[in-house]
Order: sequence, then structure tokens, then C-alpha cells
Amino acid sequence: MLALLAFFAITSQIVIVDADGGNPQVLATLEGRWEAPNWAPAGDVLYVNSGGSLYRLPVADPRPVRIETGDVTRINNDHGVTPDGRTLIISAGPIYTLPAGGGIPRRVTVKTPSYWHGISPDGQTLVYCAPRDQEGVRNFDLYSIPIGGGEERRLTTHAGYDDGPDYSPDGRWIWFNSNRSGSWDLWRIPASGAGPNDERAERITSDDWEDWFPHPSPDGRWIVFLSFERGTEGHPADKNVILRRLDAKTGEIRVIQRLFGGQGTINVNSWSPDSRRFAFVRYVVTP
Repeated sequence: MLALLAFFAITSQIVIVDADGGNPQVLATLEGRWEAPNWAPAGDVLYVNSGGSLYRLPVADPRPVRIETGDVTRINNDHGVTPDGRTLIISAGPIYTLPAGGGIPRRVTVKTPSYWHGISPDGQTLVYCAPRDQEGVRNFDLYSIPIGGGEERRLTTHAGYDDGPDYSPDGRWIWFNSNRSGSWDLWRIPASGAGPNDERAERITSDDWEDWFPHPSPDGRWIVFLSFERGTEGHPADKNVILRRLDAKTGEIRVIQRLFGGQGTINVNSWSPDSRRFAFVRYVVTP
């Protein structure tokens, strides 16, 4: 599929939709591959990446403006912003922070690669996934680190592949996806960690889809996540996928959007500050 797509043009549509999937609005249609919108806390800007750079996309005038990141390039789709809106977080091998207006990034993680995904509600702790060698075995687990840097703390130890961690808005839980059950499902652990033998990890989904990237709404009511067809390995690009929404109170799951996307659609939290809308990317392929 990817080899065939090399002969076609990719167009990215940045879409804003209501929390129930209604009223989809194409905010911007951009040539090439753009990924992973984050909503700024003020509600006026989305942050997106493309071609190794990070961009600001004003909601009122959705034309991308490149953010200065100094010598740090190859920025991927694992990026975000602190709750106060003053600091950006980017992944480009290590994790870095930099002023929201752009500037010289400050390295946070010593070990690499590290893939940022979430920040605690108080803005003090970053949570991320990373492959590390543990007793001679290299495995993706979840880690946390102070935003100012320091020693990383391992949060999960299971031999499965853990990815996509994101804090609940009350700071009690870290949601993530894992294949530890034999399929990709949503899980959660206490923010303090999964405990010995990951005994505090809770499996949330268990159906015929491969589930990735759970993102709680700021009011804690909903979890939006991305689902691939059964048997899909990893989180590839250019697939027919669905966005689904989990009711955090009742556990009910409903389909809210079907689209062509995957990698780049909602890698990071893209809820609006008022929990009424969220953003995602879908792709259009043309000859």
C-alpha cells in the first residue's frame, strides 16, 4: 500500500468535530502530510507537525506558521503544550521543551528515543513511552519525568508493548494502549505506576478492534481513541480507521467518525479546552 501511495499526492484535512461526532468542519486543507493537532489552552490555536517541523495553526485564520525550534529538527507527531499554554513539548529523539512562541529547545530526557504523550494537570510531570533495555530485553514501557528534567521513572514492566499514555484530567489515572492481552486494547494505571508485576493495570476495551491513543476530554467525561481493523500491526498510516468515544461513566462505546488515516490522525490529545469539540486529521489520496 505505501509503495503504491508513493505515486499519489497526499492532502491533509484538519477537521474539528463536536464531541458526539456531529458538525464536522474542515478547518484547513493542506498539501502533503500534516499530523496530530493539539488544541492550545486558550482555544485559539492548533499545533500540528509536518516535514520535521512544528506549526501554529490559528483557528480564526488557519494558515500554518512555522515555529522556530533552533537546531532541533525531525520533530514527530508526539508534541503538545503545557496546561498554562506557555510551553511546548516536542519529541525528536529526546523530549524537549521550548517557549510557546518558539525558541531554543531545552532537552528533558537523557535517554533516547523517548516519545512524549501526556502531561499531568499541574504541568509538572511528563509521561511518555520508550524502548529501554531491561535485563537484556528491549521493550516499550511507560515512563514519567519532571518537566524540568531529572531521572526517568518506569511505570510499567509487562513484556507487552505499551504506548500512548495520557493523564486523566483529575491526575489520578494514566490511560494508554497495549498489546499485553494479545490484541491492542485500552488500559489504565494509577498515575503513580502499575505496581509490582503491573498488578494495578486495568484493561478497559476488549472487542474486535485494535485500539490506540486514548485521550480523555478536559471534563473527564469522554475518552476518544483510534481503532484499526483486527490484526493490524502497530499504528500505520493510510488505513481505513474509525474514531470511537468511550463514556467514562457508563463504559459505553460508540463510533463517531470513519475516515482514511491512522498514524498522524490523533497521536496526541486534541480536545478543545471546553470539551465540546476535538480535532483530527484525515487524508485524501489523489493521482
